[in-house]
Amino acid sequence: MRVKNKGDNKLLFAVDMAGTLLFAVEGATAATAGNLDLLGVMVLAFATALAGGIIRDLLIGATPPASLRDWRYAAMAFTGGAIVFFLHHYVLGVPGPVLIVLDAAALALFAVAGTEKALDFDIHPFIAILLGGMTAVGGGTLRDILLARVPLVLRAEVYATAALAGSAVLIIGRKLRLSATQAALVGGTFCFLLRLVSVWQHWNLPKAVGN
Repeated sequence: MRVKNKGDNKLLFAVDMAGTLLFAVEGATAATAGNLDLLGVMVLAFATALAGGIIRDLLIGATPPASLRDWRYAAMAFTGGAIVFFLHHYVLGVPGPVLIVLDAAALALFAVAGTEKALDFDIHPFIAILLGGMTAVGGGTLRDILLARVPLVLRAEVYATAALAGSAVLIIGRKLRLSATQAALVGGTFCFLLRLVSVWQHWNLPKAVGN
């Protein structure tokens, strides 16, 4: 396993915390829109924020998963859920474009964090890209399954693809000898912008056409 300096560890933790809060708010908002009770809101906030990272950590052998070892992850997820539950009238009044921007930011943060974590455990760069994408979309996929709807990752305009692309750009940045911070910034920005542009331009991946 690669040894990181304290600055890199702090950066990865900060990115994880920011993504956790944003995805927790998103999951709790979906739960509120689905008319779930307080427990349902908290479960979806936790699942949306942390499921992707937990699955990633289990796959790379980082056990117990960081979000289960460090209470701050769960606290951040439940804080996001509480914000939505107690201030849901204000949260549900947030304009759609703002929510899309926040979702794109969370997607980018988790794609970067997931890829960096995989690289720290000496995972092959190609697999690190896949794990970065899974970290970004895993929680949202579980959220949609719990709400009995087709996961967003399977029907949205360039969603998981944006996460994978951002992870790939991060890897390329590392190959070009950018620092970990610079590579993460470039990869995260690329993911964020690609997601927003895809929504704005209504880009979609090709679909199978029946005979």
